[in-house]
Parts: sequence; structure tokens; C-alpha cells
Amino acid sequence: MLKTLTFTVMHFCIAFTVAYALTGSLTVGGLVATVEPLCNAVGFFFHEKFWQRLEHRGGAPARRARQSWQHRHV
Repeated sequence: MLKTLTFTVMHFCIAFTVAYALTGSLTVGGLVATVEPLCNAVGFFFHEKFWQRLEHRGGAPARRARQSWQHRHV
């Protein structure tokens, strides 16, 4: 949870800094830093749905994670 929290703070700071640097406005910087992650989350949701549909149809092969405890027997 700490990793998620620190990533969120970093994301907010970067978004604020970029928006402030481009506009010179604290208000715009704060608004972009708040709204952009929310828009990104919605976009990510639909991106995942799209890829799940492709994988289900066979358009993109689903990858299985290789675990260190799995061994391949020849």
C-alpha cells in the first residue's frame, strides 16, 4: 500500500509541475493534477476491457507468468 501511495503522490506532483510550468497558474496546475489521474483511471479501465476482449477472441495470446517454482520436465 505504501508503494501505491508514494506513486500516487509522485504522479500528482509531476502532473502539477508540468501543468504549472506550461500555464504559470497554481489553479490550473492543481486542477490538472487532480483531474488527470481520474481520467487516466477511466481510460485504463476501457483499455483493459479492450485487451480482454482481444485475448478472448484469440487476437492476442494470453501470457502465463512463469513461476520460479514451476519446472519444465523434458
